[in-house]
Amino acid sequence: SIKATILYALLAVVGAIIYSLLVALLLNMKIWGRTLFRSVFFIPYLLPAIGVYKGWQWLYEGNFGLFNFVLRMMGLPKQRFLDDPNQVIPCLVLIAIWTSGNLIVIFLAGLQNVPGVYIEANAWQRFWNITIPSITPIIFYNVLTALITHLQVINPALALTNGGPGKRSMFMSYVIYMYGFQKNKMGYAAAYAVIFFILVGIFTVILFYTQKEQLFGEEE
Repeated sequence: SIKATILYALLAVVGAIIYSLLVALLLNMKIWGRTLFRSVFFIPYLLPAIGVYKGWQWLYEGNFGLFNFVLRMMGLPKQRFLDDPNQVIPCLVLIAIWTSGNLIVIFLAGLQNVPGVYIEANAWQRFWNITIPSITPIIFYNVLTALITHLQVINPALALTNGGPGKRSMFMSYVIYMYGFQKNKMGYAAAYAVIFFILVGIFTVILFYTQKEQLFGEEE
């Protein structure tokens, strides 16, 4: 359970941060329909969780799902996305990345405060030497909130996998729910909750410790 939770959280955080930052950079440009595109990328975050997972369940369906239809059109073998122990975590991570519209909005707000006067620098120099240092607090905040959120993952297990296949998606929050509300073993649920609290605390302390010198571009 701990292994599944940590693997999912780390993949989801890394994927969501990269995806959100890239989308925010694109939406920060002066393009036609920018307001519309901002709404489109934010909408997945607002949708009800059960609707999102049921929609993706159809996309991942092993026989008639859209993804397998596309694979058949390309002459490739169909995949058992949510039924394959090796694919279930990446598939659930993809859903988490798609619904990270809140991170896009926060990145976009930070990017609008980045100085735009360094016209002598090329795009890569501006991004690496100006943009990234300027939004370091925003990156830290998004990583922290995303890490805590994804460590508490439970909706995919409830809506799609029931902890399977092969207990590969038996996340800690789902185990707490299972012991507390299905098996009525409150002692086990409480013990798991304490372990889970310690786990989240450890990752939070590590994140604060590793970022204390870079958070505001200062050493103190």
